[in-house]
Amino acid sequence: MIMEQVGFSEYKVLRCCQITRGVMLRDIPEDFEGTVEVDETYLGGQWKNKNKSQRRKEVESKRGRGTTKQPVFGILCRDGKVWAEIIDGVESRNLQPLIEKKVKKGAIICSDTWRGYTGIATKGYLHRLVNHSRGEYTDEQGNHINGLEGFWGYLKRQLSSRGGIRKERRSLYLSEYVWRYNNRNLSTEEKINRLLSLIKNLTN
Repeated sequence: MIMEQVGFSEYKVLRCCQITRGVMLRDIPEDFEGTVEVDETYLGGQWKNKNKSQRRKEVESKRGRGTTKQPVFGILCRDGKVWAEIIDGVESRNLQPLIEKKVKKGAIICSDTWRGYTGIATKGYLHRLVNHSRGEYTDEQGNHINGLEGFWGYLKRQLSSRGGIRKERRSLYLSEYVWRYNNRNLSTEEKINRLLSLIKNLTN
């Protein structure tokens, strides 16, 4: 449909889409402050939905931490802005440097009780925990990570609708849906103008 509208070949359309996603990757939120949520999730199609050749090569992955799927780390500010990045692991050495890089000191950080966040309070943050293992998803002070978990759900629905994405392209698609989420309140025209401005600045 796009090829018919613009008169481009399939290669050119795909190339334009990749360039646009690369621009979205550069349009990241500024440092987070105030109350922020941090969490990890995992990307990768369900084992039962993979083709036979893939299933012969792989074993069925566990759910949650310990899975063989691709880990992704995210930070969400209560004003609705989100940032996410593909990471190598979910231990403190992977997560905490990203928090220190993206979140201003003095911020309130809400997380679950995963050990990767242990000790973050010693680095200049107020740390609030939500214990999911006890069925706790918020407390009386409004500490929770529901906003970020909502984004994870949105991200996975969008990726699932594409029917599978190559591993080497996941970061670009991740950047696309982070960008779409952060600009969800803009009109279509405003989104187009913002992207055109970003592309223009990139080529100057």
